[in-house]
Amino acid sequence: MTPWSLPLLLLLLAGPPAVRPAPPTCYSRMLTLSREITGDFQSLQATEPSEPCVRYLPRLYLDIHNYCVLAKLRDFVASPHCRKVAEVDTLKDKVRKLYLIMNSFCRRDLVFLSDDCNALEYPIPVTTILPPVRQH
Repeated sequence: MTPWSLPLLLLLLAGPPAVRPAPPTCYSRMLTLSREITGDFQSLQATEPSEPCVRYLPRLYLDIHNYCVLAKLRDFVASPHCRKVAEVDTLKDKVRKLYLIMNSFCRRDLVFLSDDCNALEYPIPVTTILPPVRQH
């Protein structure tokens, strides 16, 4: 065994070096947090039937590319319903955080593609359509 064999063998057994992911960008943070909030709201509606106030909360489907989302976030935080429900308080904290990120820290990174407020009330399900397969 040569002097280089042992370190090379250890390196091969250790596997590939760990790849450090890039830090989140403002945009990726907003997108991730908006999806998390939407999912948490849907879970809250499904798991809190004992809290009738949950039914009266403003709908919380978020699209960060829709200008109306800022008003939607403000309305949700200002909602007087469910003041003492821990899950709702936690959700409102996340909503405040997203609003602050969108309105202050990441304002320049955000591009609004729509101002259709109705789309945030009754979202159209997104479907993926694959392009046709071309025959050669």
